[in-house]
Amino acid sequence: MATKDSTLRTRDRVAKTVLYVVLLVGLLAVAGPFVWMALSSVKPEAEIREAPPTWWPETFTLDNFRELFSRLDFPLYFFNSFLVAALVTVGNLLFCSLVGYALAKLRYPGKRVLFLAVLGMLMVPGMVTFVPQFVLVSNMGLTNTYAGLILPFLVGPFGVFLMRQFLQSIPDDLIEAARVDGAGEFRIFWRVVVPLCRPALATLGILTFLASWNNFLWPLVVATTEDKYTLPVALALYSVGQNRTDYGLLLSGAVVVVLPVLIVFLVLQRHFLRGIATTGIK
Repeated sequence: MATKDSTLRTRDRVAKTVLYVVLLVGLLAVAGPFVWMALSSVKPEAEIREAPPTWWPETFTLDNFRELFSRLDFPLYFFNSFLVAALVTVGNLLFCSLVGYALAKLRYPGKRVLFLAVLGMLMVPGMVTFVPQFVLVSNMGLTNTYAGLILPFLVGPFGVFLMRQFLQSIPDDLIEAARVDGAGEFRIFWRVVVPLCRPALATLGILTFLASWNNFLWPLVVATTEDKYTLPVALALYSVGQNRTDYGLLLSGAVVVVLPVLIVFLVLQRHFLRGIATTGIK
């Protein structure tokens, strides 16, 4: 019996060791490029281009960041990116939660068909709707405007699906009790539903902000003048010359672009993890 217990404990230790090794390898694979990007952003251009590449900078310099802030109209591009990402995130939090509430808790004809339509939209790649979306925005005269950058992304099928799945976990008795007390649907939504949706809202907010902040192709096509460029577009256009790419400028800009998203995630990390665990996308 003792031998059997010892064998089981040995197997558990081996299994845990293998698991930790796999997780460590996965962590290095995910975090390695970001660490190299941050370290290379403080290297001179010549050292960045060395082959084979080095990890730790032999010569520490902030010239890449100085050039980034001097060559680019950084405050304007940062404002454009933040404005677009913030309004898109707020729009998704509002409209996706409202539509999710209607799909999860209200009764009306055609609700199942609408939900199937949302699921169908989830299966359509974004590139399929890119050209029709641009034609629509162009015909409405919204090219090179903030509205053209924001309006097409104010609500998305993934956000609707996420909120609908979470709202289904809220007991119907709470909503029925509020209705018995005479509360209308909008009051029930704001006073009862929204306070219970913080984990799902945090999850949706982080994912939406990340996607909008890093969006490159749509702003590149819609924004035709520099005053409407977002950070990814400005960084790509100014770091690539006719003969070569300025990797120092590109890497320092990438570090600056990543920082706001990292800060948002760290602030909402607890709600994000809780939302992932309770919305059916485990």
